[in-house]
Amino acid sequence: MAMEGFRVLDDNSLREYIKATPSLASKLRNQVDNLEIKEVGDGNLNFVYIVISPSASLVIKQAVPYVRLIGESWPMSKERSYFEATALQRQHGLSPKHVPEVYHFDRTMSLIGMQYIEPPHIIVRRGLIAGIEYPLLAEHMAEFMANTLFYTSLLYLTTTQHKSAVAEFCANVELCRLTEQVVFSDPYKISEFNRWTSPYLDSDAEAVRNDNVLKLEVAELKSMFCEKKQALIHGDLHTSSIMVTHDSTQVIDPEFAFYGPMGFDIGAFIGNLFLAYFSQDGHADKGNDRKTYQAWILGTIADTWNLFHKKFTALWDIHKDGPGEAFLDDIYNDVELWELVKQKYMIDLLHDSLGFAAAKMIRRIVGVAHVEDFESISDPAKRADSERRALDFAKMLMKKRRNFNTIADVILAAQ
Repeated sequence: MAMEGFRVLDDNSLREYIKATPSLASKLRNQVDNLEIKEVGDGNLNFVYIVISPSASLVIKQAVPYVRLIGESWPMSKERSYFEATALQRQHGLSPKHVPEVYHFDRTMSLIGMQYIEPPHIIVRRGLIAGIEYPLLAEHMAEFMANTLFYTSLLYLTTTQHKSAVAEFCANVELCRLTEQVVFSDPYKISEFNRWTSPYLDSDAEAVRNDNVLKLEVAELKSMFCEKKQALIHGDLHTSSIMVTHDSTQVIDPEFAFYGPMGFDIGAFIGNLFLAYFSQDGHADKGNDRKTYQAWILGTIADTWNLFHKKFTALWDIHKDGPGEAFLDDIYNDVELWELVKQKYMIDLLHDSLGFAAAKMIRRIVGVAHVEDFESISDPAKRADSERRALDFAKMLMKKRRNFNTIADVILAAQ
């Protein structure tokens, strides 16, 4: 497929592209004659290549003008790569320890060259399926989210800066519309793309479609997603968008980035940890019942929110007298009022995050794109049992999220 100078690269044409691109060739120390290239794109949208020279490596990611999971019958703007490259650059600047560096961006070719996150890094989701504990995951994700969300919000920016950034990312409309469809619409109606573990969950999927209270709640969340321009969010912060080792955490793939509700990022991460939690019974065996690991996952969820709360409010306190125009110091300079402002802001953010976590969980069980946490459970009856418990918890969480004032209460409800 070719359009306006664009062409989909393969191994051979990618080699020639790299040789002709100094910013990429130099990162490979100009050793470009015998490159090892491996296509590793297992996502829904893009092609991803690991490129290795005798002494260096990098990653090439190319967006194609359709949804790769579905094919050319579902067109998709390749301009999403611009927003991914821009988001990577800005988030790397705000959280350099946890976001890879961009080396090269070609808008015509929808191509990004970036830092290769080397082994032993693996996708978090795969580590969770394998039952591996990551002691710094909560700390690192809390730091990433606190930095990227606070510094791109009106708590830190002027209204002029904020509106300019909102306007730029508003053009990422196709990816936002995709999220609106697959997260907030399709699971609640009959859709050709929906699937679930049938016949075991047939009645559960129907119950979602017939639950009017749930529909009212998801409508509110969809409205918030579309209208609330709080900060630059990753937009797809699930456990396959994060790579880890025991002491490193790297956030990748922000092609869905736009200015939206902070809780969507927080909820996506927490919701996917809950999916991992509920899937563990399906991965248990005689040698390991996974109960200890389930407890670790719940502890990681609690630590993520609590550490995020601590880091985010600390940044807010530090920059209280800064340029941010959301809460002007000459209005909110009373100590008691200041604490009330932070308290209300953070409890509202917790409720938003829980709602979005629930929406992300529901769509991964009865929507179009499922998760390996459940899909890797070979026994369909056992898989469906784990999915049903996750689905029931998610429906409760969406409906009753405002009743939870601490993450500890949420954890208790999940057990």
